[in-house]
Amino acid sequence: MPSFHYSGRDTRGGLVEGSILAANHGAAVSQLQQDKIVVTRLELEVVSKTKVNINLRIFKKKVTLDDLVLLTRQLYALTKAGIPIIRAFNGLAESTDNESLAEVLNGLADSLIAGSELATAFRQFPKIFTPIFVSMIHVGENTGRLDLAFQKLTAHLELERETKKRIKSATRYPLFVTSAIVLAMIVINIMVIPNFASVFAKLGADLPLATRILIASSEFTINYWWLILIIIFGGGFAWFRYISTPEGLLWWDGMKLRIPLFGSLFKRIALSRFSRTFSMMLASGVPILKALSIVAESVGNKSIGAAIGDMYRGVERGERLTSTAAATGLFTPLVLQMMSVGEETGSVDTLLDDVADFYEEEIDYELKQLADSIEPILLVFLGCLVLVLALGVFLPIWDLSGAMGSK
Repeated sequence: MPSFHYSGRDTRGGLVEGSILAANHGAAVSQLQQDKIVVTRLELEVVSKTKVNINLRIFKKKVTLDDLVLLTRQLYALTKAGIPIIRAFNGLAESTDNESLAEVLNGLADSLIAGSELATAFRQFPKIFTPIFVSMIHVGENTGRLDLAFQKLTAHLELERETKKRIKSATRYPLFVTSAIVLAMIVINIMVIPNFASVFAKLGADLPLATRILIASSEFTINYWWLILIIIFGGGFAWFRYISTPEGLLWWDGMKLRIPLFGSLFKRIALSRFSRTFSMMLASGVPILKALSIVAESVGNKSIGAAIGDMYRGVERGERLTSTAAATGLFTPLVLQMMSVGEETGSVDTLLDDVADFYEEEIDYELKQLADSIEPILLVFLGCLVLVLALGVFLPIWDLSGAMGSK
């Protein structure tokens, strides 16, 4: 049974406070009134404790996107079968092996027992359930089609998972190659070049410029490694602190859209997410202004989110959705034409689904072309690196060999 913390006045007007166990909010008020206490404040304690426990137990397994996909699938099946939602939460909490998710489900069940609405209960866990999730639950709760809301959320979360996989696949190869190059440079600077430098020093020969540069970089790395670490970790810390601010994140998200080869891919992924999510919310009956405001916060790119915010303000002024979308400069003429047809026929949600399909086809094509575009660039970079090392290491050896041969 949930616990409520209360504050109030007794018959003498004195301030009293404490905790009371009751089945719900109304029952707690009735009990306090029977004790002749005028309630001024009454709060549920169980949910807040659950939230504190989730935030403090950082070593527990977090609730992942895969967990949410499985959860919405299960909730869809249970609600469609007519299982009461509180019973569904309690059953899923007992069957899951994720302790954090079990605490969330128990917290949701306790909130419903206390008399909260389902959307309000989900809203108490903003780090797990996004505004889109809560809005869809709110619509399903008000229309009596909660099973349909969970079905759409399952499809939405699966697309989110697929989008993240696409981003990882696009960045995995260049990150792996770059990391290998950096590691190779560290090994060469610390272990290989010093051995050659000692040999050249014993011979006392004049060294080429490339060799002197390599030896100087190696000596700097060995003598001032602590300074390099301070610069790397200090710069990384300052960088992450800056992009964690609203201004820094907006700047960085804008820069990501201008990165060669990757910028257009990130842009199409964000626009595909916008089109699919916006279509889902419109089809569910969410008002267009509310849908735009929610999607602007959850599109995954603050720069594109700001452009969607401009669309929100334009629609709020009475402008057409297509004209506000054209003003952002994000959409191609073909996409704008599809939006315009959707507005004229009253089927914006259906046309936006087609727009999302169009973007996803382009994303698949770009991902296939990305590896072919990156490989030549990396090969040229590696070739230049090998050339510098070859000139720096082998030129003095060739010079010495030539000098000894002439003698």
